[in-house]
Amino acid sequence: MPENKPPVSVLGLGMMGTALAAAFLKAGYPVTVWNRSSAKTGPLVAQGALPAKTAAEAVADSPLVVFCLLTNDNVEELFATLPEAVAGKTLVNLTNGTPAQARDLAAWAAKHGAHYIDGGIMAVPQMIAGPHAYVLYSGDEQAYETHRPTLAALGGTKWTGTDPGLAALQDLALLTGMYGMLMGVLQAFALVRTENIPATEFSELLVPWIGAMLAGAPELGKAIDSGQHLTDVSSLAVSQAAFPNLLNTFRDQGVSTEFFEPFQAILDRAIEQGYEADGLSRLADLLKK
Repeated sequence: MPENKPPVSVLGLGMMGTALAAAFLKAGYPVTVWNRSSAKTGPLVAQGALPAKTAAEAVADSPLVVFCLLTNDNVEELFATLPEAVAGKTLVNLTNGTPAQARDLAAWAAKHGAHYIDGGIMAVPQMIAGPHAYVLYSGDEQAYETHRPTLAALGGTKWTGTDPGLAALQDLALLTGMYGMLMGVLQAFALVRTENIPATEFSELLVPWIGAMLAGAPELGKAIDSGQHLTDVSSLAVSQAAFPNLLNTFRDQGVSTEFFEPFQAILDRAIEQGYEADGLSRLADLLKK
């Protein structure tokens, strides 16, 4: 006989919530689903999920309750309707939000007798349950260890600490790196297209170049952690001297400079503070207010 698996409830059935519920179903877990718009439960019910008429009913059905809503404001509003339903439950909030919001939600859960785990999903819906998907978790460590086998149905599980805000912090830090890189890529494409160079053609140069630069991230990390920023590779003085060439070329070619002007400003500040011999790793310290 197949092993009996504990039930799980999923509240919020947007693209990501639907993918989470489908992954639990595929892994053999009994799943209850709820969404403000009940029509979204149909495809999952066809796969074997149980529809709940109310959020409270969905919470009551399972010891593990996963929330995946649009914003944490939505989660807070939903929690406010559930104070008597959550006692003894483990609430896993996989909604993108801030560390401060995660800590507030954890405090609310504790006040109402629930265990709280915050999570950051490092995948798009199509990646869920695949080899490259993983989720960052923080909060109630005992509850996490209890339910980790179930949560593993979504992808890799990475524990970040008992502070409920740590998963959100690292989630947003990873997204910061992603958006920064993406904006640089889009700026590069915008620049070459001013001379009718196809973006697809230029990507053949851009992809390996960015990959080579990203390979240096661990060394940057070592310098930041140790506070040893002196470099024999490329100093801040060299970067500051060369950076106007970027801004001037953007202007000459009719490309916006708004994304890169702050970079020039922080390079100038680094030189003003006497860090001309340091490497780019020094900028991480200057970014702290």
